[in-house]
Amino acid sequence: MNRKIIFILLVIFSNQIISQKKQIDSLSKKELIAINPLTPSKAAFYSAVIPGLGQIYTKKFWKLPLVYGMIGSSIYGYHYNNKEMKRYRVAYKRRLAGYIDDEFYGRILREDQLIEGYKYHRKYRDVSALFILGSYLLNILDANIGAHLLQFNVNENLVLRPKFKNNAISRKTNLGLCINLKF
Repeated sequence: MNRKIIFILLVIFSNQIISQKKQIDSLSKKELIAINPLTPSKAAFYSAVIPGLGQIYTKKFWKLPLVYGMIGSSIYGYHYNNKEMKRYRVAYKRRLAGYIDDEFYGRILREDQLIEGYKYHRKYRDVSALFILGSYLLNILDANIGAHLLQFNVNENLVLRPKFKNNAISRKTNLGLCINLKF
């Protein structure tokens, strides 16, 4: 008899146990990133380790070509100007040594023109190095600010829209800004 009662109770309560659902957190990964206070520092750290990784972390994939375009073009400028600077330097040193078989012979006749070419490419090589550093720092700053803006509450309660209004007297269109604040 006891076994039958226990069996019936188990069948009744097991149905209730199975029917209870485990409550799953309804926040998506993007929403979790948006409310995490450490997201900006994480994104900045990721971008400092590998440029563009902070933009991937905040799911701003469209910024990747811009980041790599800035850094890549700066590296190309540095490499090109460094190579040209070395060519002018080698030609100048060969002319000082008394050789006249350098690649610029016939086009550049004086040594001071070789020095000017050397200084020109050295200057732009240094500017390109500054652009590399600036692009790298801008990448980190962009990842940090982008992660901060993910946490900013954007809703329809505050709207800034352009407003077009026809002027009845002059029959021209007036342009203005309309700010709507809803409570």
